[in-house]
Amino acid sequence: MIQNRFVLLFFLSPFLFGNVLYSQNRVPSQKEITELTTEATNLMKEGKFEKSLVKSRIALKYAIIAKNDNAIATCYNIIAANFDELTEPDKAFFYYQKGLIIANRTTNNQLKNWLNNNLGNIYCFDRKQYTKGISHYKKSLEYSTKNRDSAEIVFTKLNITWAYFDIGRFNDGLPYLKFINKYHDKFGNESSNGVLNMLNGMYSSYNDEPQKAKSYFQKAIQLGIEQDFKSDLAFAYLEYSKFLLKNDDHKKAYKNLALYNSTNAKVIDEDKRKKVNVAGINLELDEYKREIDIIETKYKTKQQILLEQQSKNKQISLIIISLLILIIILFYFLFQNTRLKQKNKLKDIQSKIQEKIINASVNGQEMERKKIANFLHDNISALLSAAGLHLSVFSSKNQLEVEEIVKTKLILREAHDKVRDLSHELLPSLLTRFGLFYALNDLCEKNSNSRINFEYSSTMITTVRYNDDYEIKIYSIIMELLNNIIKHSEATNAFIGIEEKNKSLFIHVRDNGKGFDSADYYTIEGFGLNQIKARVNNIGGEITILSKIKSGTSIQIKAPITYQ
Repeated sequence: MIQNRFVLLFFLSPFLFGNVLYSQNRVPSQKEITELTTEATNLMKEGKFEKSLVKSRIALKYAIIAKNDNAIATCYNIIAANFDELTEPDKAFFYYQKGLIIANRTTNNQLKNWLNNNLGNIYCFDRKQYTKGISHYKKSLEYSTKNRDSAEIVFTKLNITWAYFDIGRFNDGLPYLKFINKYHDKFGNESSNGVLNMLNGMYSSYNDEPQKAKSYFQKAIQLGIEQDFKSDLAFAYLEYSKFLLKNDDHKKAYKNLALYNSTNAKVIDEDKRKKVNVAGINLELDEYKREIDIIETKYKTKQQILLEQQSKNKQISLIIISLLILIIILFYFLFQNTRLKQKNKLKDIQSKIQEKIINASVNGQEMERKKIANFLHDNISALLSAAGLHLSVFSSKNQLEVEEIVKTKLILREAHDKVRDLSHELLPSLLTRFGLFYALNDLCEKNSNSRINFEYSSTMITTVRYNDDYEIKIYSIIMELLNNIIKHSEATNAFIGIEEKNKSLFIHVRDNGKGFDSADYYTIEGFGLNQIKARVNNIGGEITILSKIKSGTSIQIKAPITYQ
């Protein structure tokens, strides 16, 4: 067993065991149990493991009769510690675990500390299951912290540091090493000085501080020789040889490795001698376990069985209550989810209705604008032109230049011009005569001024024409976007780009204005973006609006083309 990874087992005082129950049959006294456990501990320390096991076995029997959980767990700890010292980690593990199960029923934090620490030793340094071992060490540390036992805190942190360093997690182990270096002189003991120096040497080697590492390793070896701690000395030789090999001092590295092998062989020989001294124990181990289990079963009272049944009933009740609560929660979330779906469905319906109203209004407006424009152009404008022509012919034939006739002709011409302008405003003549791209280019030129410049770009040939109704709708959408930029954006530059791909028209509109939060554009009044979105949806298109405050706005529209 490694010297400083020793089991936590001290002289036991009567306060560990709580109150002892008495009945009509004689129950062993607290004093008897304490004397047996103390004697078993002392025998183990003297290396008399067979006698220690016999005493601890009797003490365990008495503790079970007395139904004293503190005493039972302590006896298991002593039994396990004997096997630990005999280098029987599997048997030690079995009894440490049984001891911890019993100890967890008590409020004895010191006992829990010892058992967790000892289990950590086996997991880390016998089974090489470092994650589980470090977990037990940390539980041990919690209990020793609760007890404010500085010596045990230093001891446990020493084990944690060693475990982390063994698996190369030096940065994880460093905080614990710093703590030990700070408080070891005050709360540690001389037996762990060698290990502490070895750990400092390991960290210095990892941290590329060869001089410090060499000094620490040499001090660890010196202490191991002086104190005759062969296990610690063996590990000091091993870690020193690794350090020397890392620094290319192969001769000294092999020398220290040889010293490790010879020292470790002595440790193994000592362990073998211990086992020889208790040759009869291994033959009785299985029987020993069975007898302990029989003792525990035999002295279970009806009250204990009732308590166990009550515990089971409580567990069943808790499971049923938990299931009921879970069902209620599930029903609640299902109800809320259904309600939310209905609310979202209602919103979608309302949105679609609103969109249809907007589309109907827009379609109606466009239809009426077209009708009025055509009526003004084809009828009123023609009538005014005809009236002006007749008046001119009349004046020419009669050679009259009466002031009233001249003024009438001027009024008719002005009326004709205003009707023509109104007709073009309702339905641009460029749009109807030359198509969408001429009209958009003209729209950008007309709206550009000293305050804002509209740049127009198109990959399309200007003579390309689409369906008249389609061109009017696209023109109206872009005109509305330009109006928004002029009214709201405070931009100085804007860009309108158009390209045709895969029978769709892609429209890009962006500006360098003040921008807005595009996530909330539907709440912003006056921008008309909802109406534009409705118009795009009306022609089966898609619109994407990207904008940030003080970062301008970018709008992309994809509209399936309707050809002539």
